[in-house]
Amino acid sequence: AIERVARCHRHPTTSVHLTTRTTTMSEKNASKADANGEAAISAADAKYAVDPAALQTLRDSVPWMKDPKYFTKVALSPSAVMKIMMHCQSGVEKGIAKGGNPIEVMGMLLGRPDPITPKTLVITDAFPLPIEGFETRVVADDDDVTNHMIALGEALEKTRRERFCGWYHSHPFELGDHSHCFLSQTDLTTQLQWQRLEDPHGNPFVAIVVDPLRSAAMEIPELKAFRAYPPEYSPKANEMPDGQIEPREKIRLEYWGSCWNRYYELDVEYFMSSVSRTVMERLTQDYLWMRTLTRTTPAIRTAALESAAQQYKVAASSVASSSSSRVMSAGAAGAPTSEAYAQARAEQAMAAVAAMAVAPSPAATVGPSGGSSKVPFLSEKAIKLQKATHEISQVAAEQVCDDTLQQIKEQIFA
Repeated sequence: AIERVARCHRHPTTSVHLTTRTTTMSEKNASKADANGEAAISAADAKYAVDPAALQTLRDSVPWMKDPKYFTKVALSPSAVMKIMMHCQSGVEKGIAKGGNPIEVMGMLLGRPDPITPKTLVITDAFPLPIEGFETRVVADDDDVTNHMIALGEALEKTRRERFCGWYHSHPFELGDHSHCFLSQTDLTTQLQWQRLEDPHGNPFVAIVVDPLRSAAMEIPELKAFRAYPPEYSPKANEMPDGQIEPREKIRLEYWGSCWNRYYELDVEYFMSSVSRTVMERLTQDYLWMRTLTRTTPAIRTAALESAAQQYKVAASSVASSSSSRVMSAGAAGAPTSEAYAQARAEQAMAAVAAMAVAPSPAATVGPSGGSSKVPFLSEKAIKLQKATHEISQVAAEQVCDDTLQQIKEQIFA
């Protein structure tokens, strides 16, 4: 399947006319900067300015064929990162919805080597594939999937200057002390096949592995990029993919899998154009629409609820103990002293205070010697219980608001 896709990728049925431009975007920007005395374009903007001649020269020279660790960095665009993370998270939700484990997913990466920084692979876009797998096994060996990849590649050849230059998949394993981003035996075999077929033709391939569960827990993308060593290459003894030397085999296997010495890790960075950055800053600072339509993270909501519950528990226990003491005192004078009666009185006291959660603030109440008032006098313990009850009500209201906004967001951006 990989050979079929690679063969059609190298020999597309449609011609690409975009590479015939005589004046590139980078050349125009350079000319404009020279004429007006302006500063050169930023490094992030330069990743969008492709020079076809320089790119083709880099592809023809294939320097990565001479150095197994030639590439050191992968630069991801916002579009690529968002598509990758959304696809991987959908696999988690789909598997759990079916009552089972999260599902591994796979997709292709669109990009190119960067002529400006030759040891960097620029990933500009990502395309999910209809592939699902389990337990470190994601294989694209279905004819329908293969035909889909071929058709997608041919369609992109018409309008895009980039090519397929990598693939991604998820490792949605249980949360642990470290990341689950590594290459399994199956992953390594797939990556090595891609590199053998594409690297010699000026199209270096990279593999990205995503840990969606850890990403959700840490609230940042947890992903790593890798390239496989050729079979004839021998790395340093006990050298792990991140370049560190680890003599303990248990650690090497735990962090990097059984193939820990057959691939290496590339640094991952993210880039955004100056125009996109300006727009995002304006939206987040001036309009705060992202904060309005973003769900509060579960960790923050859980912490607030636990804090309110603890306050309520302490206040309720205090009121209950006071009620029990009064009942016991009355019992000494001949009144009923059953524990059931004391508990009932305590529950009545807590219910009465909870019902006043929406009443005017305690500062507006009048004490026993201050005359009549519609709001009964509350002791210090009762006031604490009222505040704790109000806090719980506020957390619940915020949760309902978040759920409503989430439904609105899904309708708007569906």
